[in-house]
Amino acid sequence: MPDSAAKAGNPLKLFHLSDIHFGLPDPTALSWVEQCIESEAPDVVAITGDLTMRARHREFDAACRWIRSLPVPVTMEIGNHDMPYFNLIERFVDPYRRFRGIKALLEREIILDGMAIVPLKTTARAQWRLNWSKGWITRPALRKTLDAIDALPAGTGVIVTAHHPLVEAGTDGTALTHRGGLALRELARRNVLAVLSGHVHDPFDLIEQTDEGPVRMIGAGTLSKRLRSSPPSFNEVSISDGVVSVRARNLADVATADMQIDDIPEDAMPPRRPGEPIAPIHAVPPVDPPVH
Repeated sequence: MPDSAAKAGNPLKLFHLSDIHFGLPDPTALSWVEQCIESEAPDVVAITGDLTMRARHREFDAACRWIRSLPVPVTMEIGNHDMPYFNLIERFVDPYRRFRGIKALLEREIILDGMAIVPLKTTARAQWRLNWSKGWITRPALRKTLDAIDALPAGTGVIVTAHHPLVEAGTDGTALTHRGGLALRELARRNVLAVLSGHVHDPFDLIEQTDEGPVRMIGAGTLSKRLRSSPPSFNEVSISDGVVSVRARNLADVATADMQIDDIPEDAMPPRRPGEPIAPIHAVPPVDPPVH
């Protein structure tokens, strides 16, 4: 059953976090986010996946403790980094087992004052391609999301949360998110206000055109040390009368426009070559930090 929360008469304030990567988090950024949540009390925190670095037990233990400490409603998606890497039996039989005490928050629908946050699962136990880090929307997962949206009262505003951006590039074998285009078309038919996601570690705020109309895609940056081309950040999303505004908040006080990339990289890897999508501040680290 969905959870409910509301602050009648006020704009909805949602903190959109992603790619925290316990195992390689940024402690300073996490402490800052904790303080923001404690002092500002957003209506809800939406975490769009990749809580951990390698889905190790100690990483999940730290992630679960941190999330349980947050004093506001939380909904969260599972990311590709949260699927067991080294235990294939667990990956196929019980991939959510390591979430333990926060399983109730996974893919959790939250009903707010005239608004609903509806999850869309973009990870899979296995794919018909070598790179399992990319998104794969199964037909049952898409159907579950669409049925949840269709069951809402008429006039309810909808925000969809997912880990991978719902874009496809190249062939089925190279697409960032398999069936992302189909999902976007179905969401456009339902006038979804926005799709929140992560995965690429840089914020973005883009409009994707489909045959059924436009869909707004909003991405949060990372709160880890695995930076792409902008500092650690999270999105403050405000919704009032169906109007969505986004602020990419960060400790470096970089303006939102300078934090956001203008396109989604096909491989979602750090920009290393000319012409790749990059935030205007061009803060690209020379290499990814080592992951042991």
